[in-house]
Amino acid sequence: MKNFHYGQDLLTSSLALKLARKEIKGIFSPETNKKVNASSAAVAQIAKGEKAVYGINTGFGPLCTTRISADDTTILQENLLKSHAVGVGDYIPEEISRLMLVLKIHALAQGFSGIRLETLERILWMLENEVIPVVPEQGSVGASGDLAPLSHLFLPLIGLGKVHFKGEIITCKKALEHFSKEPLSLGPKEGLALINGTQFMAAFGVKIVDRLHNLLTHATITGAMMIEGLMGSIRPFTAQLHQLRPFAGNQHVAQSILNLLHESEIVNSHLNCARVQDPYSLRCMPQVHGASWNAWLHLKDSIETEINSVTDNPVVFDAENTISGGNFHGQPIALPLDYACLAASEIGNISDRRIYLSIEGDTPGVPKLLLEETGLNSGLMIPQYTTAALASENKGLCFPASADSIPTSLGQEDHVSMGSIGARKALSVIGNVEKILGIELFYAAQAMDYHAPLKSGKIMTAIYERVRESINPVVSDRILYEDMETAIDLVKSGELIELAKMVAKSEGLAFDTEWSELFSY
Repeated sequence: MKNFHYGQDLLTSSLALKLARKEIKGIFSPETNKKVNASSAAVAQIAKGEKAVYGINTGFGPLCTTRISADDTTILQENLLKSHAVGVGDYIPEEISRLMLVLKIHALAQGFSGIRLETLERILWMLENEVIPVVPEQGSVGASGDLAPLSHLFLPLIGLGKVHFKGEIITCKKALEHFSKEPLSLGPKEGLALINGTQFMAAFGVKIVDRLHNLLTHATITGAMMIEGLMGSIRPFTAQLHQLRPFAGNQHVAQSILNLLHESEIVNSHLNCARVQDPYSLRCMPQVHGASWNAWLHLKDSIETEINSVTDNPVVFDAENTISGGNFHGQPIALPLDYACLAASEIGNISDRRIYLSIEGDTPGVPKLLLEETGLNSGLMIPQYTTAALASENKGLCFPASADSIPTSLGQEDHVSMGSIGARKALSVIGNVEKILGIELFYAAQAMDYHAPLKSGKIMTAIYERVRESINPVVSDRILYEDMETAIDLVKSGELIELAKMVAKSEGLAFDTEWSELFSY
């Protein structure tokens, strides 16, 4: 795609990230400009009329019955941004602020919010010139729009707030002076249009779609490597079995593991062993990992519906037809975000179980604690404490944020989604599971060492060798946290996935499955 047309083209999670990272350019088409101008003109007409329309010539929330004169329109909208910028806590990552801008531009460009083209162009200018607003992470209840974070996001339009600029956090005033730019004066409804919407939780959702996909793919890789290390059976991944319970995620995981272990000497060395079946953490990967893939798919579909939607209030169809509704309510994505949080946590739970399994010493040739000489040496006893701590922390984070609701706005907003909290928790859980999977990668490579000179298949051998390029085998006690961080970085980077794809392509092997397109974004 050469250019993305805001308000017109279909936005996906992948495209949103590319726009935020400036890998593709977003523009406004003449058709979009026409729609935006028509909507703005309709709002201007309403502002001059006698009919009360929420947020255009009335106050906000419980003040919706208070009429505002046409002369006070600009003051009303600017006061809205000032009074609602009440976020606290750490600042969200700059990339999520960028995503918020992308998502807001796309929503406003659909022409149902009454925003002026001048204002919309200034938001795009901020993104293109990397004047990125600073947004605190706490303060949204995820219902009347993400009011507090979106207010911080758009304070710079009126010359207030702070921005990320050239690697520093500076006042917006300084950034505008750098470009010889003046702040904007907001027109009727513009402040309300800017802060109504779910772009905070949706931006987190886009990021979760991306990182959870990477996490789930790596869970297949580390799980397959652990099957090799612990000489697990590949029979539970047979397609014939999973056709009897044909969840797409289950089938995708089962086939992926078979692809990774294709022509493995280690697997073939014990095909006729006496062990009847493996523990669940090995045998049930398709069912457990697969369920999390299905949750990912639900999240992706929900987020991509949301980021192509109009979540403003009131929605302006024309000067005679405005509707005050509830499109800003975050519940449609709050529930999938909680589901994704649980899905990620379960990957950490089962990975920790495989890690524990690997140090028990029950696999022929693989010593207890993954070290031949223990007693004086503790071997790989203690990193499993870390994964247990992370898995336990995740369980505490898995209580669904959307199960709670606290009335706000003097009871006018009497049910809220708390989706913003769920979104932040889900991303925290994913970060913890990335660490668990990194440690599993570290353990699985150590277990595979004991099967030499037998090798895995070409794909898994390449992955094992890449790990060993960065992490030496443990032969006696040493400081381990640096090795753990290296393995975690390998998981976060996605490098092993790209390596697997490259080897598969060069060797004429399969890495993707027939369900891969379904589980893409």
